[in-house]
Amino acid sequence: MAVQDIIRIPAWVVDLESFRRWACSDKFPERGRFSYLDGGVWMDLSMETLGHNQARWAICLTLGNLILSKRLGRFFPDGMRLVNVDADLSTEPDGMFASEETLDAGHARLEHGQATLEVVGSPDMVLEVVSASSVQKDTVLLRELYWKAGVREYWLVDPRGLELHFDILRHTPKGYVATRRQGGWLKSTVFGKSFRLTRQDDARGDPVFTLEVR
Repeated sequence: MAVQDIIRIPAWVVDLESFRRWACSDKFPERGRFSYLDGGVWMDLSMETLGHNQARWAICLTLGNLILSKRLGRFFPDGMRLVNVDADLSTEPDGMFASEETLDAGHARLEHGQATLEVVGSPDMVLEVVSASSVQKDTVLLRELYWKAGVREYWLVDPRGLELHFDILRHTPKGYVATRRQGGWLKSTVFGKSFRLTRQDDARGDPVFTLEVR
């Protein structure tokens, strides 16, 4: 391994505040994904798979067009950092949405740093697409932390294997509850519409995902 490939977390990164300073500095690694999750730093240097990439793109494309056409608020694709102090959380979701009402009320706000843009507070919806290296983070740790952060809907997608898994988890007083599926469709209270995620293979055998809306 080359010297420049070694990732070192500074010794002074000991809590959420210091992690945020590191993430907003020019010393933050340009390669890999780093999160601060309830007292610890999570790191993933693995390459993204085609299934992960294409499932995320299909969902972000459809939701982005819907949000833009209806002027519902702001959609933030992969690369924007979510911070919630109450949940002791700083991470980069695969996508997130904050409605105009949420932004106007200050429940979620944008903070510009030197090297990053943070969405601070509680967006209405967060998306995570599971990969082999993120199963524990996405299905256990973030499920708890996004709930603590007051995120109304947690969209969780697992494109691995033969069966595609897509859930819309609704925020309740005792935790997230999976939305009941009706003929393959899931109703989103955040968007006021129902969604169905499907997968087909193209002529090369590569996955093609489509997020349907009604």
